[in-house]
Amino acid sequence: MGNSSSIVFLEVAVAAPVRHTLTYASPHDHSGLLVPGIRLLVPLGRRLVTGYLLGVDTQGVSPGKQIKQVSDVLDSSPLFPESMIPFFRWVADYYHHPIGEVIRHALPSGLTRRSTRRIVLSSGGRIFLEKWRREKREDAEWVHILFEKDQLSAAQTHRLWRTPARRLLETWKHNGYVQIIEEVSRDTTKPKLERYVGFAKSYDRVTEAVKFLPSEQKTINIFTDLLAESDTRWIAKTELTRIYRGAAKPLRSLEKKGIVALRDFRVYRDIFGERPRFFPKPEKLTQEQDKAIATINRAMRLHDFATFLLHGVTGSGKTEVYLRTAEAALENGKTILLLVPEIALSSQLEAHFYSRFGDRVAVLHSGLSPRERFDQWSRLMHGEAKIAIGARSAVYAPLDNIGLIVVDEEHDSAYKQEDGLRYQARDLAVLRASQQKAVVILGTATPAVTSFHNVKKGKFTILRLDKRIEDRPLPRVELVDLKTINTVSGKTLLFSPRLISAIKETLAQKDQCLIFLNRRGYANHMFCRQCGQAVQCQLCNITMTLHKARGELLCHYCGSQASGAIICVNCRSNEVVGVGFGTERIEEELQKLFPKARIARLDRDTSAKRENYLATLKAVREDHVDILIGTQMITKGHHFPNVTLVGIIWADAGLGIPDFKSGERTFQLLAQVTGRAGRGEKEGRVIIQTHQPDHYSICTAQKHDYHTMYEREITLRSHLSFPPFSRLVNLRLEGKKEEEVEQTAVKLAEVIRKLLQNRKGVTLLGPAPAPLTRIKGKYRWQMLLKGKNVRMLHSLCNGIFDNAPPAVKAGTIKMAVDVDPENML
Repeated sequence: MGNSSSIVFLEVAVAAPVRHTLTYASPHDHSGLLVPGIRLLVPLGRRLVTGYLLGVDTQGVSPGKQIKQVSDVLDSSPLFPESMIPFFRWVADYYHHPIGEVIRHALPSGLTRRSTRRIVLSSGGRIFLEKWRREKREDAEWVHILFEKDQLSAAQTHRLWRTPARRLLETWKHNGYVQIIEEVSRDTTKPKLERYVGFAKSYDRVTEAVKFLPSEQKTINIFTDLLAESDTRWIAKTELTRIYRGAAKPLRSLEKKGIVALRDFRVYRDIFGERPRFFPKPEKLTQEQDKAIATINRAMRLHDFATFLLHGVTGSGKTEVYLRTAEAALENGKTILLLVPEIALSSQLEAHFYSRFGDRVAVLHSGLSPRERFDQWSRLMHGEAKIAIGARSAVYAPLDNIGLIVVDEEHDSAYKQEDGLRYQARDLAVLRASQQKAVVILGTATPAVTSFHNVKKGKFTILRLDKRIEDRPLPRVELVDLKTINTVSGKTLLFSPRLISAIKETLAQKDQCLIFLNRRGYANHMFCRQCGQAVQCQLCNITMTLHKARGELLCHYCGSQASGAIICVNCRSNEVVGVGFGTERIEEELQKLFPKARIARLDRDTSAKRENYLATLKAVREDHVDILIGTQMITKGHHFPNVTLVGIIWADAGLGIPDFKSGERTFQLLAQVTGRAGRGEKEGRVIIQTHQPDHYSICTAQKHDYHTMYEREITLRSHLSFPPFSRLVNLRLEGKKEEEVEQTAVKLAEVIRKLLQNRKGVTLLGPAPAPLTRIKGKYRWQMLLKGKNVRMLHSLCNGIFDNAPPAVKAGTIKMAVDVDPENML
């Protein structure tokens, strides 16, 4: 693309909120090839930022236009394949997000360099600052840090630079009290290098003429033995010093004598620690599995895009279909991408794929450290791994020549990113497949209504797995109407007599129980008995949840913490009590009811660390747990053969949420957790406790009847013109001042109404306060665009950016554009 003797114009996406690519001139002194996918350091305004090279600027340069030059070339080889550039462009256009920010989001963290500032206090400045603090009585945190440490770090300076303190610091610089040092940040994520030992090329010529010390001879003997046991001519220095601790010094002298050579090789960090559980390959498949695999493999041989909805009941063997089709893709020289909705679920599929394909598997998800993720990314980029497994962000895996993409539990709302770049990973998986002429499998027991609608429209091909492995029956499901059960105290009933009796029977038979409640903590509301005031997060208009074991109140939206022993802010009473319930309270109550039972809990509180989560799953599999309590992380993908009873504490918890998908999601959640029962030799049973036993989502879940639920949902959405009969874009405004947010929302609505005068078929709903009106100290207003013409909606969004109210353009009010929103809370 270029060499050191010529200057070419480059198309660059900068890692900054710039909506379009920019043109730069190549540097005069670049020595390597400028290939798409490498990082550049480029000037933007008065600073330097990371840019991603997309190609030569084919539009040319206008006469007289000033073209800035690339400051530095940061990579010798690409970080992503050139085939992904059209993918990045589509994502940026569709989700209305700066393309450079899209690429930055896709790459492992720690790879973004930029200009930074550091404040350093001079000797004269220290005398001045001591006097200034005394006279002004000023002791802001940053002033205290500057005085104590003689400097402010780049991060501390960055936080100050958009505050009034900036002008003060610039004045101090002018007076010589401080220096403002400009520098470029470094990569915080780097390859791991390890030193290896090998015989030097001159070894055969010099060895006879050299006399070795005893330590040198011992080192050579051990090294020779290690080489004989391996298939390589290089041995890790740490391996040699592990056997002979005194080897370090003789190695240095042997290197000087030309006997050995020391070289640094890149090594990859171990992400597993303990090897994943081994799953043997089944000798026999069901007829339905054979048919599905044959159909998918036939499509892959055509090397053309196709999407299959693999609709299989829980326990029907969808994972084996993924494994067999991946096997066929590898045999054809293709790569494979496998997405799961949550990190918790990835461990199950990691083990299955690692059992079958070993080191050809790489894992990408946020549970890895930045350096571990960079290692896995590099293995995929360099072709050392052919299969990428991960949560939604793995849709950006640097794979070329993709043959198969699998989206497991395709219905799950966790595939939607809810902040920043608000993408839907399932939809992007289908897009990547279409661009690479690959096959997509969307696997689930409870398809998304939109996906099943695409089957009806002929866009997707359905493959059915209607029977469980070994023709095991689906569990019997019983509804318990909580309205008909009277309690002496009048308090909310946690366990109906029917559920308690079923747990006793299950434990007596030495089987396992699974108890589900999609709410963590001990009490989800705290209120004052004296005045009735609820305890709310100071940053969010949300009640705080009591976590009794930690003795803390937590906000599940922003993470704020407070002591569990609190005083009412309204009347100063100390009679603050908890109401409601979560998994922590369920655990406590079950321990009282069944003191001899071995009880474990799986939710975000108990499984913050991956090793804790895996240890609990292992304990359940090895029958060291009698009752497992959990939130939705236990509902999908897990195979517990000894679980014969599933108890659902409160089935209709999600039906009161103001969301048109609440009925669909309730059915999906109940159907998934129901499917954990009876997956072994014994038949399973499920007890669903509910206040709405006649609701269609609960009735259909009881009968394992997806089709009736779908027909009810699709009829409702047709009448209301909701997806899939229309497309939605949610516009949300956030700011610190409630009045300013409201005024900006009104102005934005006026802009939209003017733009809609020439666009028919698009409806504006709102503006109105968001259901969660304040989160993390920011007030929120929103409005919804609804229409059937996708191009018109996107054209309208572009017009909104161009004509946004001044507060949005100035950045005092943040505007988020959410295309195809999953929730509007």
